[in-house]
Amino acid sequence: MPTASKRPATAAGKVPPLRRRSQLSDDVADHVRGLIMSGQVKPGEFIRLDETAAALGVSITPVREALLTLRGEGLVHLEPHRGYAVSPLSRTDITDIFWLQGQIAVELAVRAAQRITADSLKRLEGLLTEMAEAVANGDSDDVAASVFEFHRSINHISGGTKLAWFLQNALRYTPYRLYASSADWGKQAVSSHEQLVAAMRGKDLDAVRHLVHAQFSDGADRLIQHLDEIGMWDHEES
Repeated sequence: MPTASKRPATAAGKVPPLRRRSQLSDDVADHVRGLIMSGQVKPGEFIRLDETAAALGVSITPVREALLTLRGEGLVHLEPHRGYAVSPLSRTDITDIFWLQGQIAVELAVRAAQRITADSLKRLEGLLTEMAEAVANGDSDDVAASVFEFHRSINHISGGTKLAWFLQNALRYTPYRLYASSADWGKQAVSSHEQLVAAMRGKDLDAVRHLVHAQFSDGADRLIQHLDEIGMWDHEES
């Protein structure tokens, strides 16, 4: 499954330093978005400006800007005199997000398979080797980075610049570290991407469609299972 172009959300207490740049609020939004999508903060819980700023080592201003962005995305809402609370997130929301990602990713992969060259295949094979090494070493950050770079290359080969932009934006809602930190997912990812390279080499478009679709279906299933296990929707069943 592809990964996002930006840093995966990290577990509480393990926050990496953010980049010092004009779009710092985007980094904060990425972090908070990851916390919400992974269930580390649940619907109804509040995102405190001062606590978030202190945890990330930034001022309150980029946190406030980030929460305004997330409010626009419907991930948080403002409760008067109380602050920003996490909005409801359903199983259907998760399914819809991954469905959209998969639709775009399948189209880009098919286009890439039709345009792929020997040099492009060699590049993907090299990235696949890096992915396998990262999985073997158990380095979740390297796993996430290698999977992202693999799919970024596919998107580049496809020539679908605008579609790739839409996919990148849709991928912001996936908590990638959940996957990259799973040894089981890592091994499956290597196998799936090996099969994808083989399908592209043989220009087997049906196999390409099936493999990429399966990656996103698996991603949705794993996230829903994780959120079930941590009691994301327990309040709905009580």
